[in-house]
Amino acid sequence: HLKLLQDVVHTREGGGFELDLKYFRHPREPIDFHWQDCEPGVSTLYTEALCGLLGPARRPEDPVDARHHDLAASVQVMYEEQFFHIARAVHQRTGVDALCLAGGCAMNSVANGKLTARGPFKQVYVQAAAGDAGGAIGAAAYVASHLLRRRPKPMLHAYWGPQFSRADIERELAQQRAALEAAGCSVEWLADEAALCKRGAQAIADGKVVGWFQGRMEWGPRALGNRSILGDPRRADMKDILNLKIKRRESFRPFAPSVLREHVAEWFEQDLDVPFMTQVFVIRPDQRAQIPAVTHVDGTGRLQTVSVDANPRYHALISEFHRQTGVPMVLNTSFNENEPVVCTPSEALDCFLRTKMDVLVLGDCYVERA
Repeated sequence: HLKLLQDVVHTREGGGFELDLKYFRHPREPIDFHWQDCEPGVSTLYTEALCGLLGPARRPEDPVDARHHDLAASVQVMYEEQFFHIARAVHQRTGVDALCLAGGCAMNSVANGKLTARGPFKQVYVQAAAGDAGGAIGAAAYVASHLLRRRPKPMLHAYWGPQFSRADIERELAQQRAALEAAGCSVEWLADEAALCKRGAQAIADGKVVGWFQGRMEWGPRALGNRSILGDPRRADMKDILNLKIKRRESFRPFAPSVLREHVAEWFEQDLDVPFMTQVFVIRPDQRAQIPAVTHVDGTGRLQTVSVDANPRYHALISEFHRQTGVPMVLNTSFNENEPVVCTPSEALDCFLRTKMDVLVLGDCYVERA
């Protein structure tokens, strides 16, 4: 489909591009924006000419077949062509080797991960909420630097959301006591962090699905170890287990590895900080067979690098898993079923009880199904 798509998007000198507007409605017709079942929606943006070029549009209930796979891959290649066209122009214009990205397209982690591998940039920073929500931090940074004359500090972690006390957790456990008993759950408080992480890591190594609810919620669309569901990356069937027990996601959607920062170079072909899970790196070929649950079909992984400074408890958990298994990473996906990521202890308990999650770690509280 790539040749066909080149009729839709045209490269221009100086880092620009243009769309062939015969394929799109939005320049000429009003577009309907609406909300349905708490989700934003938009009416069709393309014209029949695009269907004539690429084939009929797929409806949500239709199966995903080889044509859709080919088209998706071609769209990604087309995006990368324009992305690198712009990036090269920026580098030529500025001569700067470090690049910051923001905006919805900055969530294309596959393309982001190729910026340093292909060049021309040596460092890439994509903040935690690089989509529309990230405009908030841009506004704050502008006010701080231009109006208050204060240089903003680097944002090295994304844990800026709500947090909850032991009393909050105890109150929710008491309210859900009957449901927990009906599900045959044990509830135990483990004040010793080392013991908590050892038990959590053992559960993951045993193939159990673990809900990990800690500290402040992450800001942005990625779960980064405070509102996460964790699994064993070594198990080829872990993706199926997660989809069966909790997620019910499309088969093509991969799960991500959270890897100890100090071990990135041993497992990936690039050795850079990716604290917000916004880049995809190539996994070293000799390591891929060890972590099939987080290895994409093309041998890559959308990693999160975990440092002891940014998230000491999550780092301790993965370190314990590394000690037990020799693998310095865990599979990490967002703590939710098909709703927004859980924020409160009540939402975490609700998700745990209505799914087949095996373990829930709420702060220092370890909840396990019989």
